[in-house]
Amino acid sequence: MNFNEALKIQAQGEFQEIYQTLEEYGQTHVLKYFDELSDGEREELLGQLKEVDFRALARYKQPACASRGDVRPIQAMRLDEIEKHRETFKEKGEEIIKRGELALVLLAGGQGTRLGSDLPKGMFDLGLSRPLYLFELLIGNLLEVTRPLGAYPYLFVMTSEKNDAVTREFLEAHGFFGYPKDKVRFFRQQMAASVDLDGKLLLEEKGRLARSPNGNGGWYTSLLEAGFHRELAGIKWYNVFSVDNVLQRIADPTFLGAAALQNADCAAKGVKKRDPEEKVGVLCLKDGVPTVIEYYELDEDKANLRDEKGELVYFFGMTLNYLFRASALQKIKDEHIPVHVVKKKIKCLDENGNPFEPTEPNGYKFETLILDMIANVGNCLPFEVEREKEFAPVKNRTGLDSVETARALLQKNGRVL
Repeated sequence: MNFNEALKIQAQGEFQEIYQTLEEYGQTHVLKYFDELSDGEREELLGQLKEVDFRALARYKQPACASRGDVRPIQAMRLDEIEKHRETFKEKGEEIIKRGELALVLLAGGQGTRLGSDLPKGMFDLGLSRPLYLFELLIGNLLEVTRPLGAYPYLFVMTSEKNDAVTREFLEAHGFFGYPKDKVRFFRQQMAASVDLDGKLLLEEKGRLARSPNGNGGWYTSLLEAGFHRELAGIKWYNVFSVDNVLQRIADPTFLGAAALQNADCAAKGVKKRDPEEKVGVLCLKDGVPTVIEYYELDEDKANLRDEKGELVYFFGMTLNYLFRASALQKIKDEHIPVHVVKKKIKCLDENGNPFEPTEPNGYKFETLILDMIANVGNCLPFEVEREKEFAPVKNRTGLDSVETARALLQKNGRVL
């Protein structure tokens, strides 16, 4: 038997194994066009099928995780306390950064669709008199910390299957906006298969499943699978942050030092909610464990509850800027993170094999969320920051948390647009 024959037999064995799994879960329809595919297309489809978590698909009718249990407010480290200990916290944080124990993870897998752009969200231009991109603003914030210290943590940029190449090309073309090239690494977010309203896998093409990024809760496992063993050696803290908050402080030594000195396994930056209806997750205690409750999960009475000073009791609005202790992540990496099942409009093939773009939700996507990692870790320091100095999310084209409001806040903080 020669090498090619051995490979063919091995491939046939893998096909039979995958087919048996598809039969078991009633998903053999995805092989409907298999005979029409080239060898390369067949290999790609089978590779995607091997990655499908069929047990998760069985939960397709479950809604996104709802809040249950005993929910209570959490005690946060407030602005006045932070200011009182700022120098101590900052000194400790700078020591950690200089020792090379901090890694940065930028969650940049999304597109700018809601901003009217088909490009990666980080490439959106906020400038008025000159180009000024979201990526540029974030790296500028980072350099304000790292340049004076002469220490540059590894910056891991999480992309998605759809925006990976263009993100790499864009940052390369712009010289990584001044951040050392040898300190930047890219990795792709893992993908999750989508199903129709009956739980059947959808095809995007005859040889490709309809898939979407598996949510920001998969950042750690995706990072580990990318194989950065040398870069991650010696890392004790991960600062994970979103691509769309252009005022956020990254590698913030005060934040890092506070987490380290408080012996926290996790820390989260948050702002005082502007009103009970603000669409941000709130950090609370659920059954005694720090947990993020989404704005639509917090009941109206709790959302509106105020203390004797008239302040919201459930005030701690999340900004998606976290610290995780590496040792804590190692302990929970094999634990189950809740899967959020979300009803969406999903581009796919119709029953005749033609491209179909729905106008109404036609299926479910499966996501894990980073906020659920907080409950898994079980020990989180809520760290308050000033809204007008550190929270300018670019979520919408106009209105609240928009291009307009972000520009206004940037100008208020002295940025020339």
